[in-house]
Amino acid sequence: MISFVRGDFAFKTPAQVIVDVNGVGYDLHISLNTYGAISNKEKGQLFTYLHITENAHVLYGFAEPRERELFLMLISVSGVGAATARMMLSGMKPEEITRAILQGNAKQLESIKGIGRKTAERLILELRDKVGKQAEDLINLTAGHNTNETDAVNALISLGIARNTAEQAIKKVNASTAESLHVEELIKQALKNI
Repeated sequence: MISFVRGDFAFKTPAQVIVDVNGVGYDLHISLNTYGAISNKEKGQLFTYLHITENAHVLYGFAEPRERELFLMLISVSGVGAATARMMLSGMKPEEITRAILQGNAKQLESIKGIGRKTAERLILELRDKVGKQAEDLINLTAGHNTNETDAVNALISLGIARNTAEQAIKKVNASTAESLHVEELIKQALKNI
């Protein structure tokens, strides 16, 4: 999968950008939020998602990883396709969509073209917990928590260990030592506790 592209913005519209990466032009579909973030830039980096269907391979671009994560959550809901998710991210900022889902505000979601009452209710029902966890993680990261601890937990998760198990293992390591350990040492000690 293509995780991101970095290069010159050869062509930009509110719905599309072509990124020239060493002579190769990547055509990315973008939201209005992403367009707003890059409209004054000549070059930069966009996080991507390659959406494959039987009829097409479409590359979507996002100014920040959080927007891409929300896009992936949205398309995981039955009845919400990639075009609708992009429309949602064009109609509302990611934090507004997150807030509407957490507050169960179906009316606000219905204000987006292509989202009816049933789809709005399904979005709230299926994504409330996921979006809540994402918002909680964001708050934890920005609240000045131990970044070594956070990095170690994320590394353990990427190794296939469940989040709760990883967090418990890191807590156990921190409780058993008085000194602050580097990320690598935290991971090694945590793996011994699992």
